[in-house]
Amino acid sequence: MFLQANAIKCQSEPESTRMNPDFKDEKQLVRDYYARLDGANVADIPAVLEAFTTKEYLWRGYHPFHEIRTSVEVAELFWQPLRRSLTSLQRRLNVFMAGQNTITDTGGVWVVAMGHLMGLFDQPWLGIPPTGKIAMLRFCEFHRVENGKIVDTAMFFDIPHLMVQAGLRPFPNQTAAHLVQPGPMTHEGVMFEPQDPAKGQKTLATIEKMITDLGQWDSPLSLEDELRLTWAEDMIWWGPEGIGATYTIERYAKQHSGPFRASLTNRSKTGHIARLAEGNFGGFFGWPNFTATPSGGFMGMPATNTPAEFRVIDIYRREGEKLAENWIFIDLLHFWNMQGIDILARTTGIHAGREIGAKGVAL
Repeated sequence: MFLQANAIKCQSEPESTRMNPDFKDEKQLVRDYYARLDGANVADIPAVLEAFTTKEYLWRGYHPFHEIRTSVEVAELFWQPLRRSLTSLQRRLNVFMAGQNTITDTGGVWVVAMGHLMGLFDQPWLGIPPTGKIAMLRFCEFHRVENGKIVDTAMFFDIPHLMVQAGLRPFPNQTAAHLVQPGPMTHEGVMFEPQDPAKGQKTLATIEKMITDLGQWDSPLSLEDELRLTWAEDMIWWGPEGIGATYTIERYAKQHSGPFRASLTNRSKTGHIARLAEGNFGGFFGWPNFTATPSGGFMGMPATNTPAEFRVIDIYRREGEKLAENWIFIDLLHFWNMQGIDILARTTGIHAGREIGAKGVAL
């Protein structure tokens, strides 16, 4: 959770949400897209993307991909090389939800999917060496759906997590644990069927309260007591590789939130592109969410005194009145690249520029 209060203009119950509480058509479109994409031969992937997206399609992905503005390029730069590398690919969903975006500047209906892309790591990808074994690429996607087409996609995927599975060490020892992360404890995150709108409104209100309570970094409370305002005592924070996963308020404060606050300065206000909730789940993403300057110690790195962007997706599970689980995706490769540190090239020995993907080479 990387937040600051009063930075976003929101509306609590958009009219379109009341008229269309189940988002059935938007969900079905994304399900059909996944079925076609995952079942297609590698050569047919560009045609699948073209069929489901608009001509003005915008795709946002982790470094080294960033923004791509045509479906053909998304297929050629990302999906085809990935599918050649992770063979027999399966999409294993842990969360699937939809909702009306409460960020009024962006708006729209968004469908969110989170889980792992699992395959046999048979060919190099972005310079990461294959293992010939199962590999799981954590991902989360936000799709904006309009008039039966996907207009925007934000797809975050934890490349350092895949690097560690391949035996590489992209970062120094992290403060929390490396895990192939499971889905929600309650196994209720895949919401193909309509949900009670009241539950989603309660989840969104809880997330908004958490933003207000935690976003300023200047509370008179201790960090642990500040967290207790909106978080369950046995909270689980499923963080990205380089930081890791941590459990309980006490350990989260010790293993991530405390060191994070202590080692970054000049943090900007937070900006989100999409924020929504359905059932007991909700989430948001920004591009970027905020900027901050490493003042020394963050992820074992020295001070740089150079501001850089945090591109983040947060997915939450609410239980009762509190938030119980948080899955977070941070483009740490992009953050450190803005500091002049190319983690991908330093670790693999290969500069994985966009021109490589354009040639269909899975380096």
